[in-house]
Amino acid sequence: MVALAVLLLAGCAVREVMLAPPPNLYLDGQNYPTDEVPEVLRNVSPLMFYVTDRAPEETGEGKLLYGTERSNSMALGAVQVQFGAADWEDLVARTSVDGGGRISQLDVQEASELVRFADVPLRTRRQDGALIFEPEALRTYQATGRAFQEAIRAEIARTGNRRVLIFTHGVRNDFDRAMATLANLWHYEGRSSIPIAFTWPAGNSGLLSYFRDREAGDFSVYHAKEFLRLLAEIPELEDIDIVAHSRGTDVMSTAIRELVIYHRGRGVHPKTAMKGGTLILAAADLDIGVVEQRLQTERVSEAFEQINVYVNPSDGALRLSAILTSVPRLGSVTPDEVLREEIEQLKTSELVHFIRVEQVRGRGHSYFRENPAVLSDIVLALRTRAFPGGTLRPLELGEDGFWQLHPNYPLERLPDLLRVEGSDR
Repeated sequence: MVALAVLLLAGCAVREVMLAPPPNLYLDGQNYPTDEVPEVLRNVSPLMFYVTDRAPEETGEGKLLYGTERSNSMALGAVQVQFGAADWEDLVARTSVDGGGRISQLDVQEASELVRFADVPLRTRRQDGALIFEPEALRTYQATGRAFQEAIRAEIARTGNRRVLIFTHGVRNDFDRAMATLANLWHYEGRSSIPIAFTWPAGNSGLLSYFRDREAGDFSVYHAKEFLRLLAEIPELEDIDIVAHSRGTDVMSTAIRELVIYHRGRGVHPKTAMKGGTLILAAADLDIGVVEQRLQTERVSEAFEQINVYVNPSDGALRLSAILTSVPRLGSVTPDEVLREEIEQLKTSELVHFIRVEQVRGRGHSYFRENPAVLSDIVLALRTRAFPGGTLRPLELGEDGFWQLHPNYPLERLPDLLRVEGSDR
């Protein structure tokens, strides 16, 4: 039973490096916001970015690869993702529901490192009773941080996009799958941000792979925190949106929590310091008790405009995780496990919205990029910044306090939605 559970928990993996089926939102080629896509991004092989603490590997041909080994240093890199389309117009056609059912292959091309940080922890020494970093080691690290920021600033200048979209994956995901999933989210969102994948050393094989990947996620928290801190310190950058899936929700939420504590200690409001926009937690493999004791207690939601938690009570991977840990997981929570009063409190005071996904096929764990209804709501949340339930995100509120995401969402309200969006342009 344990072996079967571990194999099913591997459902975090996104096995097909493909463009996902189009969101319901895009009924025809006219609905994709082509006119809003920066001219330099209207192509089928866009430049995308990654930050990783996977150890670099080289093939006999000198090609840079990233596997499952850990690195004590993180790196910023760039890679082109080739969409399987003849040209931009062909890709826009494939992006729509009536595009003939043609799904594009995604080819993640060779990665190139732009900046590599020094190993952490930095050397330290004791001075006047305090433990301080060695000045030279600290200067080198800070100079690398500035180089990291300059690379992002150059992309802001090139594209005009002043928002960043971060994607963090779960277990059993390799580097290429992480980049391909980000490509899906970013392309359907309308390419209005700078796409960066935070990819940690997941993808271990074997019977205990799930547990090895969990430990690798714990290892990566510090690098995730530094990544977010350096991004937010870029003056030209306005908002940071984060989409985290499965065990990646633990990596990112722990890093966010540490930053919230750090900035409050400095006397700076977390939202101002962190530039948090929309945080999306999909199929979150998080212990509900830990969420309450560590995230809610520290008021982590104060760092964001809103937090959207997508849940599927039928998520097979998370149900097995709950059996193994004897604790319910956030991504498969039911109204019986979260009191109605607490849901209402989270929605009104902390701007946390629980969204229940209906009629998910299969094991129901990777729906955030495979389900056209879920993908539609994620796109609307990122594009419009709207809360659930309004004209721009016409979700229905259930009696239990969960927002309901029907399989045909938002088709029943699409004409009104497009009229409102059109009036805003």
